Amino acid sequence: MVAFDKSLYVEERKMRLFLLLITFIAFFGAINAFSGVDISQGSSVGDFQCMKNQGFDFAIIRGYMETGAVDPEVVNSIACAREAGIEYVDTYLFPCFNCGNPQDQGPALVNYLSGYNANYGMVWLDIESSDWSGDQSANVAFFEGLISGLQSVGAHIGVYTSESQWGPIMGDYTGGSEFPLWYANWDGVQSFGDFSPFGGWSTPAIKQYADGGSNCGVGYDYNW
Repeated sequence: MVAFDKSLYVEERKMRLFLLLITFIAFFGAINAFSGVDISQGSSVGDFQCMKNQGFDFAIIRGYMETGAVDPEVVNSIACAREAGIEYVDTYLFPCFNCGNPQDQGPALVNYLSGYNANYGMVWLDIESSDWSGDQSANVAFFEGLISGLQSVGAHIGVYTSESQWGPIMGDYTGGSEFPLWYANWDGVQSFGDFSPFGGWSTPAIKQYADGGSNCGVGYDYNW
């Protein structure tokens, strides 16, 4: 009779459990991955139904424009997305640095949406090259003003940016990393495997992986 080697049995069980865990994580991640769009123009119920039929589960709709005004299409677009059955609907705020009123921009958007009982989740701050100052300390102060304003009205905040945009605008500032990150890298891949930590963020929440979507009669970017 061959002697029973308990140590080999234990190691084999450990390996099986490890492989089972990896399989579970891969499966769980796959079934919980969502595809979505972000849009910067008015969209109808039909537009969103088309997007939903293509497998998109969430939409992030422009709510505040870099001109310093609320987007007049945002309320209707949010309502249309909801009516079309889009499960998750957020909005994004494109700041106006030259307007000089960071504490007011977030409340202007949130109060406007509240006035129409808009059903949305988060407000994402769009931090990318536009009219930002060449003075990074001034940019950081402006960003903190945006955060302060949004917090004053109870908004759920996220940050949209990329490593190539954040660094030149904010330098080595890491204060934004306490909020979820939606980052851009148009590599066409639905994966976070390309992500490299920056700005204090070690893990992202959403990836914008491509632009140029137009299959439903409205322009959009692809997100995952």
